[in-house]
Amino acid sequence: MPPPSPAPDRKVLGSSHLPPPPTRTIALGDKLPPARRPPSGSSSDEDEEDPAHKGGRPIDLLPDASRSSRRPPIIAASPLSQFKAPVPSQTSVVAVAGHCVAVGHHNVKIYDASLSDLPRFTVELKEVATDWRVKDPKVMSMEFRHNSIDTERGCFLWVGTKEGHLWEIDVRIGVIVSTKPAAHAHAVTHIFRHGRTMITLDDSGKALVFAPDHEGPGGDVRLSGTQPRVARIADKQGFARMLGGLLWTSGGPGSGSGNGGHPNGPGPARGPLVRAYDILSSACTAKTLLPLETVGAVTSGTILPSQPSTVYLGHEGGFISLWTIATSTSVPTCTEVIKVSASDVLCLEGVNDRLWAGSRKGMIAAYDVVQRPWVVTNCWNAHNGLPVQRLGVDPWSMEKCGKLSVVSVGRDELAKFWDGLLGVDWIDHELLKRETSFSTFRPLNVLIVSWNIDSARPETLIGTPDNINFLENTLRSVDSPDIISFGFQEVIDLENRKMAAKTVLLGGKGKNKNGVEVGGSGGANVLSEKVTRAYKMWYDRLVYAVRLAMPPDCPYTVVHAESLVGLLTCIFVKVSERAFLSDAAVASIKRGMGGRYGNKGGIISRFVIQDSSFCFINCHLAAGQHHVRTRNADVAAILDESSIFPGSEASMDASAYTGGGDGSMVLDHEFVFLNGDMNYRIDARRDAVVAAVHAGDYAQLFPHDQLLKEMRVNRGFRLRSFTEGPITFAPTYKYDRRTSEYDSSEKKRIPAWCDRVLYRSREPARVNLLHYQRYEANVSDHRPISAAFRVTIKAVDQEKRARIKEDVDELWLVHQHELLFAAREFYVTQEII
Repeated sequence: MPPPSPAPDRKVLGSSHLPPPPTRTIALGDKLPPARRPPSGSSSDEDEEDPAHKGGRPIDLLPDASRSSRRPPIIAASPLSQFKAPVPSQTSVVAVAGHCVAVGHHNVKIYDASLSDLPRFTVELKEVATDWRVKDPKVMSMEFRHNSIDTERGCFLWVGTKEGHLWEIDVRIGVIVSTKPAAHAHAVTHIFRHGRTMITLDDSGKALVFAPDHEGPGGDVRLSGTQPRVARIADKQGFARMLGGLLWTSGGPGSGSGNGGHPNGPGPARGPLVRAYDILSSACTAKTLLPLETVGAVTSGTILPSQPSTVYLGHEGGFISLWTIATSTSVPTCTEVIKVSASDVLCLEGVNDRLWAGSRKGMIAAYDVVQRPWVVTNCWNAHNGLPVQRLGVDPWSMEKCGKLSVVSVGRDELAKFWDGLLGVDWIDHELLKRETSFSTFRPLNVLIVSWNIDSARPETLIGTPDNINFLENTLRSVDSPDIISFGFQEVIDLENRKMAAKTVLLGGKGKNKNGVEVGGSGGANVLSEKVTRAYKMWYDRLVYAVRLAMPPDCPYTVVHAESLVGLLTCIFVKVSERAFLSDAAVASIKRGMGGRYGNKGGIISRFVIQDSSFCFINCHLAAGQHHVRTRNADVAAILDESSIFPGSEASMDASAYTGGGDGSMVLDHEFVFLNGDMNYRIDARRDAVVAAVHAGDYAQLFPHDQLLKEMRVNRGFRLRSFTEGPITFAPTYKYDRRTSEYDSSEKKRIPAWCDRVLYRSREPARVNLLHYQRYEANVSDHRPISAAFRVTIKAVDQEKRARIKEDVDELWLVHQHELLFAAREFYVTQEII
């Protein structure tokens, strides 16, 4: 009897005569295959849940920027530091040789930065171009050619136009000395100098190689007299640059990651195609390369003088790929791809031992690429928030100015100059090493109290001893605090729209130029008379509690009292310290409803005692179990807000601030304390969390705490440079009011350490944690916490500091000479000069 046929509603899967798929086995000692990585830009449900991933890539690859200096590296004692040449935004064609700056558009303007900001010569190309039937020539590329005569080095400028013509200009007299009409049939997009050879490219892929006839004196290229060799490369190269003796090209910005297809057949490539041409050889062989993974189109490339065997290529999407080049004849190999920014890397330049990168937001960052992960050592706003279109080192500046200058061109239509050796930072670091020789130090005790009071009033602190004695217990938790900071959240009922609207309308705050709310006088002793009664009641109660708890011979004064829709900050300082206090200011940042509403956000207070600056942040971040990214964004907005306070040049000179700042931003301050309802939760089942809490096994919960997890794995997290004391207390959220039971409502919220105190110091050893604890006042659904610190502040002897700085300046001149010598050796070896 034949076997029964399968039921019609079922489908037979597979085939009995086909063998099973092979099983991959790895023997003991075999090399493991590379880890599979999701393609850039992909997303999944897991990405939404895991805050350490964004766009399919782990954010922890971002360089650490927590200690970067934001002071612009101006060129000391040089007219270039003040010179700002106007550059038409649509061209960005600039060539620099020492103090000579050439800007090309429909003419060529030649500036002498040592004399004036006005052009010394204007070379009108229309007059010369009349015979070539060109009505309005446009400059597309420029480069200074080599000259074997020292007095003429950096004096002859080659200019390429959209019409394919080449000019040579003597910048000393502003005269066109040589021409080559119609050298190209298409726009001359790039001109490169390599030793004595000049290379011109057009967008059709034609390259002209102008090589000298002989070596030695007089063997220089002449535009009209040297017969060029023609070479062919791929057309429409958005990126092209001579690196390590090879011409590196790619499709450039906007071409997409699949540019050109796979080199070995049809279909998209895993990344943008990169070609390296041996353009100096008569054969002009090309090597087609691919990065290790899919990244954006190539925008820029460079070589670090400290690592001459590695090429760095910048990409759209914020990536940088690293390529090893052992010799000019070997095939370059991509060794690594690093994510450095959330936005595109528009331009790159290797300067000394730092990799400089320009971004779309006008920022230039300098990376230390030796440390892993990379570290951002400098990051400053170079072009007023507008894209940085070009970065370039001027090697001629070493012999003409005694400096190594870097020029940047931005969409603000300005060319600016920077110190490539970062001399100001070197001097600052050396001064910090000698700080003890010109400063005296003394301790201060700081007490911080944080509590989400859930709209409870002061009169509700009754019933149990923990409620009645709460304020007294906190104030006496540390012996004689010099600074007391109270940071409360939800002083009013945020669900009560009428109350919240009243607070918004009657807050009595102004705004600075960036829209950040700034409290009236920055150091007022009383709250505005127009704020709601709840704030006034708590303010009066805190003033009374401090007066009652402290000895009569040790009075305190309020230096800050500020409110923001639910937030209340009240900072007390001993009257004996008031004489040393200066630069007091307070501001607030709204984060609710896209920054329009203050139900979430922070109050930021700052002041200086002697020559140490303090910043206190009382915050309330986004709620919700899974809103980690929103909370991270709230933190970043508070810490990165620019010009939140007025800058103070006098205090900066006295070393009150750090990181090259002037006190206008949060992280400029020597001591930063952050407290509040940060709302970071615990990612675990509620029953498991409650069981661990009842057993006192808090360590079991730490790996699941969102804040600790972000600080551990998320390199882009802005609180990575902050420290938190050991957590030895139970989660402070969320309780049923007047009980010790965690949330029994229908929502059954998971207990969490929402209430935290974190701190940051320029010198970690100058902050000692005295305690970090919670209290059992139960009138709110949160438990209050406090943290106490002993900080070491300094007083600077300005006369001693000035004398020591003179010594450091002399050391810098010696060190600068050594750096310039090494840089010159590199540029000579690379045949750049």
